[in-house]
Amino acid sequence: MAIPIIHFWQKYFTEPHEGLGSTYERFIINDILDIIVKQYQINSVLEVPSFGFTGLSGINSLGLALSGLNVTVSDDDNERLSLIKSVWENFNTDVNLDLIDDFCHLPYPDNTFDMSWNFSAMWFVSDLEKFCSELIRVSKKVILIMVPNVTGLGYLQQKYFGKDDIKNLLKEDNIKPKNFISCLKKKGWRLTKDAYIDCPPWPDIGMCKEDFLKKFGLRSKKSSKKINPLTIITYYNKSELQMKKDMKKYDIFERFAPKLFKKFWAHHHYYLFMKTEEN
Repeated sequence: MAIPIIHFWQKYFTEPHEGLGSTYERFIINDILDIIVKQYQINSVLEVPSFGFTGLSGINSLGLALSGLNVTVSDDDNERLSLIKSVWENFNTDVNLDLIDDFCHLPYPDNTFDMSWNFSAMWFVSDLEKFCSELIRVSKKVILIMVPNVTGLGYLQQKYFGKDDIKNLLKEDNIKPKNFISCLKKKGWRLTKDAYIDCPPWPDIGMCKEDFLKKFGLRSKKSSKKINPLTIITYYNKSELQMKKDMKKYDIFERFAPKLFKKFWAHHHYYLFMKTEEN
């Protein structure tokens, strides 16, 4: 999670270097999505909003589309949606890319999607209760919400340094679990699972590791050593098939750290809601 990306998200489309942290994060997200898709027999997916605080925008659902699912990705910025389209066009897969003026009024019929989800994006929604109502309306089986870990040391540090952005550009209350859990439960959806995720051996520093080292004088600011671009796109286009294995080398905390440790170290937290039988 990196709050400053709100000001320079465009650069990743011309310089697609997401860094080790975001690339690792992508594979962790993919693992969770794969489990949910199999468990609930998901065939259609809506990702809305699509802009989360990580690298290339709009590609978190790309793995699902490549596996044959019917995917819709929605965004409220025309420039960003055009750039997202330029990335997806490099893959032989279908996707519905929709420009939406207001996330609180989704232009889809009732029960259109088996699953609706988003990653680190809830704070772009103008009205949390109305948005949750819309997610419920268009979703048939499950709703997955991934938010920054608000108890994490990394989030608290970034919140301090990004307090102006949070105050002026974001709705922090929307990512507080008690708020969206209450909205969904009130309308009959049951929280079936939640877990701390994205828990690598490095802190949630909100910047490339190289920049982090420079910031603390551990790497020369004049260093001319070339950094090879790192992005999950090269895994998807099959030019770096070993990337998943390389990223899994860092998942020891992910697999074995106790929940109390993850509460303060993990970068994100996910919440899975299921439609109750009464609905």
